[in-house]
Amino acid sequence: MDPNSITIGVATLGKIPSTVPKVIAAHISGYYDLTARVLVPRKQPAYAFDERRLQYNAGIILDTLNAVSFKGCKKVLGVLNVDIFIPIFKHVFGEARQGGRIAIISLYRLGQHQNGSAVSRSDLYSRAAKVALHELGHLFNLHHCDNGNCLMHFSGALDELDTLSFTLCRYCKAYLQDALKTLASKPAGN
Repeated sequence: MDPNSITIGVATLGKIPSTVPKVIAAHISGYYDLTARVLVPRKQPAYAFDERRLQYNAGIILDTLNAVSFKGCKKVLGVLNVDIFIPIFKHVFGEARQGGRIAIISLYRLGQHQNGSAVSRSDLYSRAAKVALHELGHLFNLHHCDNGNCLMHFSGALDELDTLSFTLCRYCKAYLQDALKTLASKPAGN
């Protein structure tokens, strides 16, 4: 099978500007050469709200979405506009389980500068696309990369994210191609 036969679903969870999932899907198609389609919107994940932290638990969201059937999609990227966390970090821009099926990103912090003021739409789209491609890389079993010019390089702050490239280093690109070939040979689940 051809890696071009792999379809990635982009699912919004809650109120998200309609352009954002389209921009993300276009970047997935453009940078990873995969088919991406925007899925039917879903409700905001109120079930994952942590009252102590006043944030949403990314792990609970991943577990819940993993139980959902997304027909025809090998991988799914959820897009939210709420503050998400994992227990070991104060917040995260996105989260994925290595080699898994579901990843999520949050626009909550991506839409602001360090001082809290709003960023331009183009900056929001750029940040969202970078985080989406990075998290999708984890779904294809790519790890964080030491190369500061690689999309898979860890960026925990907005200024780091802004300087991050949209491209993979040659090693991560080779790992991605191997992962895509393996995935393309498997039948679509769900």
